Amino acid sequence: MADRGHTMSAVLAGHVEDYLRLRRALGFKLAHEGVVLPQFVSYLDEIGAQSVTVEAAVAWTRLSVGAQPVTLSHRLGAVRGFARYLATIDPATEIPPCGLFGKQQRHIPYIYSPEQIGRLLAAAGRLRPPLRAASYEALFGLLAVSGMRVGEAFRLLRADIDLAEGVIRIAHTKFDRDRFVPLHPSATKSLRGYATRRDRLCPNPRSDTFFISSTGTALRHSSVHATFLSLLAPAGLTTATGGRPRIHDLRHSLVVNTLIDWQRDGVDVAASLPVLSTYLGHVSPASTYWYFSAVPELMQLAAAGLEGHSGSRS
Repeated sequence: MADRGHTMSAVLAGHVEDYLRLRRALGFKLAHEGVVLPQFVSYLDEIGAQSVTVEAAVAWTRLSVGAQPVTLSHRLGAVRGFARYLATIDPATEIPPCGLFGKQQRHIPYIYSPEQIGRLLAAAGRLRPPLRAASYEALFGLLAVSGMRVGEAFRLLRADIDLAEGVIRIAHTKFDRDRFVPLHPSATKSLRGYATRRDRLCPNPRSDTFFISSTGTALRHSSVHATFLSLLAPAGLTTATGGRPRIHDLRHSLVVNTLIDWQRDGVDVAASLPVLSTYLGHVSPASTYWYFSAVPELMQLAAAGLEGHSGSRS
């Protein structure tokens, strides 16, 4: 019996490797799954389970004592994805249902107006010392006009930004793929101005990142986040309706405003969405479609467009 259990464990471990290899080939990093799924297989081996069951999955998930519901949901979600794959191979596999540890909802984006973005950048420009002000004004400005993820932006190297052609190369993005982000001439001009001021204020930096701290080092995520929060009050954004703005909402705002402009201008959104998805680094247009359910104005415009299209055929 022990030998059979050991064999079963080895088989499941092999299926985990195949599952991770397949998903990663599709562009998913699966760092969390790569850690917890082997732990889950070891647990099944310990209890002598011969297949994946809901009971075993929930029991293993609860081993994370004191964890928040969102953490438990992520642990069980890793098993759920693997179970869906395994069910095509082993019909005895049970797939854990969603919502066992509470429904985890995506954050509703805060949509900045152009005037609010202007106030945010002005507040960044008043920081001290001058190099810190220049770096954060340029960084947050780039996020607002490019829709880049904050981690992608502050980790950019000087070699990643072609100021002559107005193109940014983002290496090893969220799905471990390189992508290129073309810039509007005005954005390129602003970045060129920042680079000139940066090099004047810090001619011998200690990092080759494009954006640097006041001491010439690379920016850190914690520092970027803390600085952003410190700018909310000076920018008059602390009491804004719809929740406190986040850095990532600069990306959301670009997407939503682009989609709203398309809807109002009569652009074929379905045909154009793959281009926007590629620009943003989404793995598929389905990720971009989420904004239609998250932002009421988009839903209203989409509904009006459908009604108009239906009326033109009647």
